[in-house]
Amino acid sequence: MAEALAGGTAGVQRVRELVAVALDAVGAASAERGGPAPGGGPAAVAAALSLPLAGTGVLPEHGTGASDALAELTGVLTAGSVDPAHPWCAAHLHCPPLAVAAAADLVASVLNPSMDSWDQAPAASQLEGELVAALARLCYPDAATPDAVITSGGTESNLVGLLLARETRGAVQPVCGRTAHHSVARAAWLLGLPAPLVVDCPGQRMSTDALATVLGAVTGPAAVVATAGTTDAGTIDPLVDIAELTGRAGAWLHVDAAYGGAALFSHDLAPLLAGLGAADSVAVDLHKFGWQPIAAGVLATREAVALTALDVRAEYLNADDDTEAGLPDLLGRSVRTSRRPDAFKIAVTLRALGRTGIAALVEHCCHVATEVADAIRAHPDLRVWGEPELSTVLFRPTAADGPAGDELVATVRRRLLESGTAVLGRANVDGRVWLKLTLLHPHATAADYLGLLDLVASAVREAGVDLVVR
Repeated sequence: MAEALAGGTAGVQRVRELVAVALDAVGAASAERGGPAPGGGPAAVAAALSLPLAGTGVLPEHGTGASDALAELTGVLTAGSVDPAHPWCAAHLHCPPLAVAAAADLVASVLNPSMDSWDQAPAASQLEGELVAALARLCYPDAATPDAVITSGGTESNLVGLLLARETRGAVQPVCGRTAHHSVARAAWLLGLPAPLVVDCPGQRMSTDALATVLGAVTGPAAVVATAGTTDAGTIDPLVDIAELTGRAGAWLHVDAAYGGAALFSHDLAPLLAGLGAADSVAVDLHKFGWQPIAAGVLATREAVALTALDVRAEYLNADDDTEAGLPDLLGRSVRTSRRPDAFKIAVTLRALGRTGIAALVEHCCHVATEVADAIRAHPDLRVWGEPELSTVLFRPTAADGPAGDELVATVRRRLLESGTAVLGRANVDGRVWLKLTLLHPHATAADYLGLLDLVASAVREAGVDLVVR
């Protein structure tokens, strides 16, 4: 019998049955894995995956059936995945999604609207319009005509931000801080722009004096990319001063707030982003600090007219007579054509929690980061890099002060990862390698990380002995 479709009245029951199969497999494999990551490193994960595929691979001559295939591969995927819902999985801007967001994402998959023409996504396009209007207003509360589009994340948002700068101001010279995300340089390359001029960032924040010097040397139009929430340290560039400098220079200002933009939900934390409203474009990722399944990016602009640079015509998607007859044109709302209705899960989450509910989660993570930094400061074997500005904490064992310190830090991180015990990040800051905790778990407390700090100290002692012997 042919496998049922997901949509329609008949498909719903089959999806319900298969979701139960999948969730049972997730639960069993999660319990079997136990910790935040699979143990054994890449070789062990590859070996575990090869077992169910032995002999026939992912494309057998005859299928195993939906339930068996789903249960089998879901179990393998779960057992071999890191679990961002575990507090000790804290390496990256990789959040544990809220259950309501994951459920909404399933609805989007079942209905499968394609956001490239209204006749494929009537309600989804209307809801996306409502959502981007609200998010644009969050970024630009005082602007007359703000707007926003949904993106796949910060990389696409930074690309679009520079694209709009190029189309609005001409062949701009990109300028960014040394701590800017790698996607800024890639975006310049893709757009045929010069490589970004890089500004020094003492203390992991852009130097406005250095920026003024760089802008003074640029002969044509410039596009400055500031960062609100750096990947390495979670620091925020001095946006007010940067906005003043770019305004005087006539430069386009794009703020990569993919991480820190979530502070806008909180009345207490929003002042960290003072000056953001002066930016021409802003990137915000809600799959980083918004507890959404990937992808959930937003690119907002202070003036809606800037987004007309994305307009494009395709007769089969947005014919002129259809648009004139009142059918909304979706093709100019993205650099992509086919795209998922990612706005739906975001809208469901914001509707469910409200601004205060999201704000409480963001505030909690930032507060926990401050408490964890205090605990590191008080730990006899560890040192903290600085006071967290958002929810990122950098720390380093005191035993790593010697000449082989960076090797020791890197070794400890890999050993904890390969054992499946903890997933810690790494950051090269001030010429040294630091361990990084990116605290995005909205329910974990500082107490949940005290054992991890002791474990790191213990692992340092063991690794130090091994490195000396070697």
